[in-house]
Amino acid sequence: MITGNPPTTLPRAVPPTSWSDPERFLKLMSSPWGRTVIELQNAISVGTAKFWAERSVSAIHLPVTTGSVSSPMGLGSDSKPVPVDLLGARTYLADSMQFLLEFGTRMTSNGCYYLMPSFRGENADETHLCQFYHSEAEIPGDLDQVSEVVEDYLRSLCRAVLDLCPDVVLAAAGTTAHLEDVAARQGAFDRMTFAEAVKLLDDDPRFVRHENDGGETWRTLTRAGERRLIEHCGGYVWVTHFDRLAVPFYQAFEDGQRLARNADLLFGMGEVVGVGERHVTADQVRAALRLHQVPEEDYSWYVAMREHSPLLTSGFGLGVERFMMWVLQHWDIRDMQLLNRANGQVCNP
Repeated sequence: MITGNPPTTLPRAVPPTSWSDPERFLKLMSSPWGRTVIELQNAISVGTAKFWAERSVSAIHLPVTTGSVSSPMGLGSDSKPVPVDLLGARTYLADSMQFLLEFGTRMTSNGCYYLMPSFRGENADETHLCQFYHSEAEIPGDLDQVSEVVEDYLRSLCRAVLDLCPDVVLAAAGTTAHLEDVAARQGAFDRMTFAEAVKLLDDDPRFVRHENDGGETWRTLTRAGERRLIEHCGGYVWVTHFDRLAVPFYQAFEDGQRLARNADLLFGMGEVVGVGERHVTADQVRAALRLHQVPEEDYSWYVAMREHSPLLTSGFGLGVERFMMWVLQHWDIRDMQLLNRANGQVCNP
């Protein structure tokens, strides 16, 4: 696990230069780091396809543009959308295609998945990328069912990495013990509710952030809070049932409570996987849109989908580069990209 301060001694396979070096792509071609990133990307892709094929979950090909971002500028939004002009039509680069996975799940028996890029409007830092890869899936079922699938998926990914590229992991991380531990894990990861997490962290403002729009208050964990929980729980922990305004409108509500039916799996640098159960009916979505102060007309098609086909589904998104950070025990997500991409910049190649 990654806790405390970064190690002072770097492992053998390290990035040959800063991610901001304009000639980095040239140096990667003769560096072990380039091979490391590519082999790990390949293992994740192969392992993902194998995992879902064994479950008869369908791969789905989706566009990278959308008129309905999944993190709209409303309460519970944790990112900024990326607007683009598409030959005179204003649209967005997708921050996630979860909504269309929900659409696809209504036409498949066991759900659907994809591995594809996502785009965010924030600047990159040690744990965020402007453009990153998302491994996302949606299945028929509730929060507990999709959380169990996520744990099986992580075990499968670890086995794929150990089968396909253990040498590059060992050269970068100096160990494969963390992969072996998860791959062989029998029981579920530790779990606590958000309320229990706040109590454990003593509601310390370094770890828990309080927000209010003049009405209902909601709380979120800081990155430092996530890391404190990871350390307390020995490396891995689910935090479930966040305040309902701390997450976007599409997360279902816990009956009779101001809580969402969602969870984050924390390990490595912090949140690596987010999961959630969706609203079943159109009226539930409408109520959530009003609560989160998001105009219904922006998501009229999403409401209509439930009018036509109400269905209980749940889904998750895994940040691929964040998972790669944990695999390689590395400290800067920007080194997980072969080619740097930054908002507001023209990047070559």
